[in-house]
Amino acid sequence: TREGFAQLKVLPRDHPVEMLNLICLHDKAIYADGSEATGAQAYAAYGRESLPIFQKVGGKIVWSGEPQFMVIGPQDEHWDIAFIARYHSGQAFLDMVYDPDYQAIVHHRQAAVKTSRLVRTKPRESGAGFGE
Repeated sequence: TREGFAQLKVLPRDHPVEMLNLICLHDKAIYADGSEATGAQAYAAYGRESLPIFQKVGGKIVWSGEPQFMVIGPQDEHWDIAFIARYHSGQAFLDMVYDPDYQAIVHHRQAAVKTSRLVRTKPRESGAGFGE
């Protein structure tokens, strides 16, 4: 939402960020122009076309996995795709989102995605325990 992005824009932009992505796809993509594709095909097009922009801002996928089962959480939530994207700064993420080339292809994501979660995190050193 616009409100969500307004809140995102006031967060510090001077440190690395990792974005946790959980994606649930439509069976059939919903394109405004009536183009036909599956949600998976539309999301794949989004991935291919956004990759150069993602790389231009220094983005890197640091983890991806295939969701299999919700151990803790709502059992009615289903995720088709899960990954973490790392950016060298919060500003780099915003640079990608507002890039005109990105704006020209984001319709593939919008057509593909039924629902999603995007959680901005500040990376920290991994330790031996959960709270470290």
